[in-house]
Amino acid sequence: MSRTVDPVTSPPTTPMHRVAIASCTGTTIEFYDFFIYGTAAALVFPKVFFPALGPAAGTVASFATFAVAFVARPLGAAIFGHFGDRIGRKKTLVSTLLLMGISTVLIGLLPSAGTIGVAAPLALIALRIAQGLAVGGEWAGATLLATEYAPTGKRGLYAVFPQLGPSLAFALSNGTFLVVNLFVGETSQAFLDYGWRIPFIASALLVLIGLYVRLKVEETPMFARQATHTQTRRSGAGPLLGVFKNQPRELLLAAGSLAMMFAFFYIGTAYLTSYGTAALGLSRTTVLSLGLIAAAAFCAAITLSAVYSDRIGRRKLVLSSCIVAVPGGLVLFPLLDTGSPVAFLAGLTLALVIMGVSYGPAGALLPEMFHTEYRYTGAGMAYAIAGVIGGGTAPMLAAELTSRHGSTAVGWMLAGFGLLSFACALALPETRHRDMEGKGTGDTGLACSDVASTVQGTR
Repeated sequence: MSRTVDPVTSPPTTPMHRVAIASCTGTTIEFYDFFIYGTAAALVFPKVFFPALGPAAGTVASFATFAVAFVARPLGAAIFGHFGDRIGRKKTLVSTLLLMGISTVLIGLLPSAGTIGVAAPLALIALRIAQGLAVGGEWAGATLLATEYAPTGKRGLYAVFPQLGPSLAFALSNGTFLVVNLFVGETSQAFLDYGWRIPFIASALLVLIGLYVRLKVEETPMFARQATHTQTRRSGAGPLLGVFKNQPRELLLAAGSLAMMFAFFYIGTAYLTSYGTAALGLSRTTVLSLGLIAAAAFCAAITLSAVYSDRIGRRKLVLSSCIVAVPGGLVLFPLLDTGSPVAFLAGLTLALVIMGVSYGPAGALLPEMFHTEYRYTGAGMAYAIAGVIGGGTAPMLAAELTSRHGSTAVGWMLAGFGLLSFACALALPETRHRDMEGKGTGDTGLACSDVASTVQGTR
């Protein structure tokens, strides 16, 4: 059944530099909020919210609350994807930013377990779920904002801007905690009492900036042209059903291909913060400072891989990072366990660069894989499922594996994620030359050029 395309009487005229700033600013703020939780989960939450469990069990419980958000991500992708595919990218992105900002500020105001007892960790979990819902809806919308504005040959280039958000947010998160740490002291009780709360409450200012920037951007022209009358709407089916009915293979392959990326990412950004201080005996100041240096390498890896994906394709870069992930995972903890700050920096940088090589092209790859009428939902669900598989389980499993079998077991886990993602990425189509507007809902297969590129692996 063919679909009609309504002409746009007043096409969106937002300049690309404003789109780039809006997509990058939004993801930076959202992931800043997400990362300060990970940093706090490693440094203070075991003592503030789980003191009765002891150091080891408290750390596992703390990272379990970190994992809760990943379980919420697919639900957030489904909810916000539905509205993003129905009412537009811009309005939905404003909603995700508000939800994340409010949840983060409330975490900063949450009383400790010593004050309100078991209600404290329960409230923490509820707010963490809200964060997960927000991030589940944020990423796809931000990447669509960039890719649906960008010309075909430069989608990788423009999609790099929302992809830079996590690296900038990691640096901002570490930097904020570092400044607080310097003011209140390395071992000060003040850090546990109120110091850790400052980055959470301060995020309110960043959210206001992000809202201002996003409200200045018009709806994407691609959505405006194609999303009013589609087969999905005429049939009464929602975007989520459309994805699972028409493109389940693409959804599952994309999620599996990016699982390794999340495993390395959250081991690097969350678990290693705890491992560096608790297991290696490095100071909190040292760990946070080295994180700032590693974030610069992370940013460079994302940028180069995203831009280069316009030349050689998304699939080759994802495959290459999966290949490197296997030996990289195996050498990571032997390197870290030498105990020196230089080795910690090298290990952290290795984990983030491996992730960055996959993450750069993913910003264009996932939007290119799904049809316009359910692209927000499809890209968001694939990203969220990958987060559950890799990011939600890896830090929590790492804490348990280290306590039972030693740090080497974590390296084997990371290598296993690399093999899983490599197998899925082998079956991915190459997408960089796809016409994102030219595929109708009835086209459930791959374009001939996509099949050829998958078989030959040349594009």
